[in-house]
Amino acid sequence: DAMGMNMATKGVDKVLKDLKGVFPDMDIVSISGNYCADKKATAVNWIQGRGKSVVCEAVIKEEVVAQVFKTTVACLVELNTLKNLTGSAIAGSLGGFNAHASNIVTAVFIATGQDPAQNVESSQCITLIEAVNGGRDLHVSVTMPCIEVGTTGGGTKLASQAACLTLLGLKGPNQASPGANAQGLARVVAGAVLAGELSLIGAQAKGELLKSHMKYNRYSRDT
Repeated sequence: DAMGMNMATKGVDKVLKDLKGVFPDMDIVSISGNYCADKKATAVNWIQGRGKSVVCEAVIKEEVVAQVFKTTVACLVELNTLKNLTGSAIAGSLGGFNAHASNIVTAVFIATGQDPAQNVESSQCITLIEAVNGGRDLHVSVTMPCIEVGTTGGGTKLASQAACLTLLGLKGPNQASPGANAQGLARVVAGAVLAGELSLIGAQAKGELLKSHMKYNRYSRDT
């Protein structure tokens, strides 16, 4: 249930020392060759995955789209295609075919004691939206191939972060099913990203992004 980076480093260090014993003239340049690739957005992680690979999806009924997002299914589909897919492709994005996955990933990482810097590759995400059920309802999914999380070790031992993991029912190692807690946390991350994507795309479709920022991200006081 640990993220595992330190365990991998310890293993490599032991291997290098053993190799050095067999080949004393061998030069050890670095314990890491950057192919991992840790804390960097790379094609290898995007294609092969790193940590946990998660797909989260939901179907939103037409009436919910109209009542909650104040827009239409067709509008959300078009916006996602033009913004998250076409726009990101034109920008040359590497795994950034989403609205703001990194905002959500960073928040959950800090709250649960993960390495915030690993937000870089953990936020690689493609958001897909399509009309289903005869065009009436909305199918949305996020595909995140490299969510790097753990529920034991590192920052998970900090009081506030441990309390958050306890609230989620995911604190520490899972004795009955090793790895299940880390897998559960990865699902939490993906689910939160899905909700965040819907929220932001909905706000942009309705033209309320700036309005919400000015209302909730600003404050006034007498000076």
